[in-house]
Amino acid sequence: MKQKRTLEAPRLLGIIWPFVAVVLFQALLGGISLYALSAVRGYVAGESLWSKGQKDAIYFLSLYTDSRDEAAYQKYRQAIAIPQGGHQLRTALDAKPLDLAAARQGILRGGNHPDDIDSVIWLYLNFRHVSYMERAIERWSVGDDYLQQLDALANRIHQGIVTGNVTAQRVAAWKGEIAAINEAVTPAAMAFSDALGEGSRMLLRLLLVVNLATALFLIALACLRTHKLLAQRQAFASALQVEKDRAQITLQSIGDGVITTDVEGCIAYMNPAAEQLTHWSAGQAQGLPLAALFSLLDDNAEKDSLSLTERILSGTLKGGSEHAKLIQRLDGSTVSVALVGSPIISDGQVSGIVLVLHDMTQERQYIANLSWQATHDALTGLANRREFEYRLELALGDLGRQAARHTLLFLDLDQFKLVNDTCGHAAGDELLRHICAVLQAGVREGDTLARLGGDEFGILLENCLPEQAERIAENLRQTVQSLHFVWKGRPFMTTVSVGLVHLQLAPHTLEASLRAADMACYMAKEKGRNRVQVYHPDDTELSMRFGEMAWIQRLHIALEEDRFCLYAQEIAPLAAGESDAGHLEILLRLHDESGRIILPDSFIPAAERYGLMTALDRWVVNRVFKVIRQALDEGRKGPLAMCAINLSGSSIGDDKFLDYLQRQFVEYAIPPEMICFEITETSAIANLGSAIRFINELKGLGCHFSLDDFCAGMSSFAYLKHLPVDFLKIDGSFVKDMLDDPINRAMVEVINHIGHVMGKRTIAEFVETPLIEQALHEIGVDYAQGYLIERPQVFTCESLQRRRIRSRPLLFRTPGTFR
Repeated sequence: MKQKRTLEAPRLLGIIWPFVAVVLFQALLGGISLYALSAVRGYVAGESLWSKGQKDAIYFLSLYTDSRDEAAYQKYRQAIAIPQGGHQLRTALDAKPLDLAAARQGILRGGNHPDDIDSVIWLYLNFRHVSYMERAIERWSVGDDYLQQLDALANRIHQGIVTGNVTAQRVAAWKGEIAAINEAVTPAAMAFSDALGEGSRMLLRLLLVVNLATALFLIALACLRTHKLLAQRQAFASALQVEKDRAQITLQSIGDGVITTDVEGCIAYMNPAAEQLTHWSAGQAQGLPLAALFSLLDDNAEKDSLSLTERILSGTLKGGSEHAKLIQRLDGSTVSVALVGSPIISDGQVSGIVLVLHDMTQERQYIANLSWQATHDALTGLANRREFEYRLELALGDLGRQAARHTLLFLDLDQFKLVNDTCGHAAGDELLRHICAVLQAGVREGDTLARLGGDEFGILLENCLPEQAERIAENLRQTVQSLHFVWKGRPFMTTVSVGLVHLQLAPHTLEASLRAADMACYMAKEKGRNRVQVYHPDDTELSMRFGEMAWIQRLHIALEEDRFCLYAQEIAPLAAGESDAGHLEILLRLHDESGRIILPDSFIPAAERYGLMTALDRWVVNRVFKVIRQALDEGRKGPLAMCAINLSGSSIGDDKFLDYLQRQFVEYAIPPEMICFEITETSAIANLGSAIRFINELKGLGCHFSLDDFCAGMSSFAYLKHLPVDFLKIDGSFVKDMLDDPINRAMVEVINHIGHVMGKRTIAEFVETPLIEQALHEIGVDYAQGYLIERPQVFTCESLQRRRIRSRPLLFRTPGTFR
């Protein structure tokens, strides 16, 4: 901050204000001194008039006593009026309050000049008690007392003379009194005059000392200020030199070339960066025109018509904007630079120009690298997904303008995850590089091979006949299969699944084409991998996969908009005497965009295939727990029904889902014995270890479990003893035809018997007729579920309590109950 202050241009007032103050102060002091001296002069003049007046009064009074001439008496009165005026002045100024009018009259009566009135009064009022002034006023008072005596004597003499009462003896007595007063007043007048004179001399000496001291002080102040200005000037010069040195060092150090010229364009300065950029030294270039160092070229490497100096002076290269140019040096080499130029203005006139050149070689290289990185895969050097989609979109655009034939291939390596998991990512990266090399060798020049991500590749075969494209795809598959990859002595087999789409037969949009290729590749994997799957618009399998993919977006939106709903269906006991509160299976439904109810068979396969089942299971659990919590808070009388919630295999194997369930039990404070989780036999056996752990964790809380669709997957009964479930649900495919098919009836009997041997209760699905109900009762099945029992109803709090408490089997119901 101090340095910045030092470098500021000095202001005129900042320099001269001390000297102006000195002059003003000295003038003020001189004025006060002159005023004081003028006042003293007035007193001295008044004292002279006072002394002369008292002498003249004594003289004329003596003359009047001898001559008895009235004219002499009048002269006495005129003489005595002067000291009486001084007396009036003093008494008026000593009065409380001041009588300035009387004081002014007294001064005029005393014979002083009217101009002295204010200064005389000012001196008396302000210096009344100063020693010399106080002594003079005391002598003045003494003299005034004698003059009052003289005036009283004069009145008596004048009275005696006027009345004629004058004798020689009286005259002699009068003259004796006059002589006595004269002898008494003379020393007082002399003392008054001496005191006043000494006071005036003392004041003069005091004013002289004050003026001299003030002059010395002001001289010292002026010297101090001048020294400060000189020091500031020296600091300014030093700071300027420092800034100059810093600027010089900066220019020497920066990487941009800096060139300055005079107004004619002759070089005056070049920094080292400019020397390196132009291949000229500053000493050689000094004085040469700017055009001698290099010439400007346009984008087509042709010389520019305007000189660089003209451009700068015209403002086309003004400071603050950069212009990329190609310059050609004297040796013929060229370099790309960014130019910034500006005129140097001095006192409103152009005194030269400054030019800054920034070498753009590295920047252009960086831009090229970034451009490459933006369109290519860093690991393999192939085009990336963004570049591939761009080229594919251009090819699709060609289809609309001309009858072109292009083919899209989507390749996905088989079992690539095995290499990563067993040997690490370094092995996986090396395998990808090998795969890229063989794929690159198998495509034509001009075809686009890209890595779309992970172990997925895309190939765009432009202007390629369908038969040739299929041959290329098959050759690529065989080439990958024949690749022998060995990592640290461990060999790996490599195969690839290929989805092939002839673009003229597919939807002509980027998204649809990629989806078609992806689905064709997916089908190749489902059919056993290591094969080429050609997309056909009328392929029913692919159509089904397309439908499932369309469901994914709809399911996401339905979850966000909360368009799912829950239904409940009763599971009723078949044996007489059952008195439990009821058993409900919770069923999921979906309201589509138009409000229609969609059954789960339409969307569950897509949700299972694309990993949305856990999200749906979470939604179901949360909604069921909310309804149960509401029923408990309402304090409904009687026991509430047990709710059976279906869970998918992906949820059973998800530890986070198990944690979620445990948190939900705590959050809603739901009695675990009210919840029964239904898991399918297929998902349980596919994740046997996870299923057992999942069931044991929740059974430890008090939950129940039911094994759904038992024997539908034709699994071994041996698995059953490892699953600690409470209920076995006999698949409806056996139940609905058991009256007509003795094998199905036998299956129902076997499942029911084994379930009871293992201590599990059995539930028969698809119970739709009284005869099936009668047969199940004869076999000994514990529970029945189906349209005969109840059609699914919207799940509410009332659903938990509207179960019927039965004291006899269902087969004794009247026909009216079957509606």
